[in-house]
Amino acid sequence: MKIRVGFGYDVHQIKAGEELVLGGIRIVHEKGTVGHSDGDVLIHAICDALFGAANMRDIGFHFPDNDKSLKGIDSKILLKKTVEIIGSKGYKISNIDTTLSLQKPKISPHVEKMRTVLAQVMDIDIDDISIKATTTEHLGFEGREEGISAYATVLITKD
Repeated sequence: MKIRVGFGYDVHQIKAGEELVLGGIRIVHEKGTVGHSDGDVLIHAICDALFGAANMRDIGFHFPDNDKSLKGIDSKILLKKTVEIIGSKGYKISNIDTTLSLQKPKISPHVEKMRTVLAQVMDIDIDDISIKATTTEHLGFEGREEGISAYATVLITKD
C-alpha cells in the first residue's frame, strides 16, 4: 500500500457585504471572503493538500481563477471534482486535519455541520475529518480582520 501526505494552505481577504462560506456552509457574519469562487478557504486548502499528496500540482492549476466558467462557483463542486481527479490515480482519502485562522466569528458552533457537509461531498466517514480554529490574538491580517487563512494536512492511500 502506498501512503502519501499532503499539505494545503489558502488565504482570502474578507470585507463587509460579502458572504462568508467556510467548510461548505454559509455563516452569518458582517464580513465575508472575497474570491473568484465562493472564497471557501477551508475547502481550497483541502483541495491543495489532496492535489499535493497525489503529486498533481495545485488547485489553481486544475481550477484557474481566470476561468470565467468558475466565477462564483460553489467550492463543494471543486472539492468533489478534486476527489474524483485524485481517485482517477487510484488514491483514497484516509484522513484530513485542518485549521482555520481568523479573529471572528467563532467557528466552534459550526464545526459539526462543516464536518458533515465535507464528509458527504468527499464520501468519507465524518470521523476522518478534523476541523480546528484559532485566533491570532489580534496579530497579523487575521487578527486585524482583514483576511482568513486555512491549513490542511491529508493522508491518502493507494492499494
